[in-house]
This record gives sequence, C-alpha cells and structure tokens, in this order.
Amino acid sequence: MARADRVLGEVIETGAGTTGAFNMIAAALREAKLEREQIETLAVGLGPGSYTGIRVALAMARGWHLARGVKLSGASSMDLLAAQAQAERIFGRVNVIVDAQRTEFYLATYEISERGWRAIGPVRIVTAEEIHLLAGAREIVAGPEVTRWFQNGRTIFPRAATLARLAVQRDRSVGGEKLEPIYLRVTNFVKAPPRSAAS
Repeated sequence: MARADRVLGEVIETGAGTTGAFNMIAAALREAKLEREQIETLAVGLGPGSYTGIRVALAMARGWHLARGVKLSGASSMDLLAAQAQAERIFGRVNVIVDAQRTEFYLATYEISERGWRAIGPVRIVTAEEIHLLAGAREIVAGPEVTRWFQNGRTIFPRAATLARLAVQRDRSVGGEKLEPIYLRVTNFVKAPPRSAAS
C-alpha cells in the first residue's frame, strides 16, 4: 500500500492461493490503517510467471474494480524485477530471469542505473544453457531463487511496495477489461471426460 511515494504497508508471503491472498489484503489494510473504501488504485503484476497466480491476481483486481470502481494498473513481472534491482543498486546490463518450468526461463535484459532502467529487447523464453552462457560471460543474471540454477546470480524478489511505486510513477490506470496477462506460451488445457452416470 502506497500513497504518493510513501509505503504505508506491505505484507510478504509466497504461495498464498486465493484464501491466503484475501488474508494478505486484510493484513496490508490493517498495517496501513486504511479501509477498503479508501483504496483508489490497485496495481497488479501481469506476468510472465505462474499461470494460476496471475489469473488469481487479475480476477481479484477485476472483482474489486467492479465492486468499488477502483482504477487498475498493471506491470510486467520483468519490469517489476528490473525496478527492484535498481532499488537494490544492481546497476549495469542486467539479465532478469524467472523460472518458466520445463528447464526453461523467461529472460529480459535491462540497462539499469541510479537514474532509471530501460529494457533492451522483449522478454523471451530461453534454455538454461543460454543463461549459463550469459553468466559465463560475466553478465549479471538476477531473479527470484536464481542461485538454485546459477551460482553467481543475484537473488531479487518482486516487492509489493515496488509494484505500488511503479503504479504511482507511471499512472497507467486502465479499466478492468483492458488488463491482460502476459503469457509467452500457448496455454494447453485437457478437458476431463464427463462422469459416467451412476448405475
């Protein structure tokens, strides 16, 4: 929770699920000493990342938008991590990575300085071997849990406070129907067969 450029409250938890997310919202409101009615804008991460996590976050944001008329602001997970890297003073050419499962990674490269950051090309899916080449070339590789795969990586996690600051700085609020998730893979669903009638 932020007002202008000041963080009023932040709750950090991973793997919360829908019920846990509602509890986190309630805890953040308590910490910030705010009521739901006082929220004017919700900032939400759009991915790429966990399919379920992104869908839950978007569904909750759209529901709040419909119920309360709040503005919504979305940001790429990779941009959020670049902003977090800047906040943690990781400067230079930084390769931001996120686990994409299947021994692949989402990768976006940024130039980050004390004054700001900018993307150097679009986010893409790459193999672990490609990340090893970057790390071997002494380029900075950073992201959540990065040292699980790349020993010299810099661990950074997205922070709700950084997402709130991005929303305030960019003021890119949109209607709920215009907030779209960022997916780099085609999503495949296998529909369960219908249940047979009980005999």
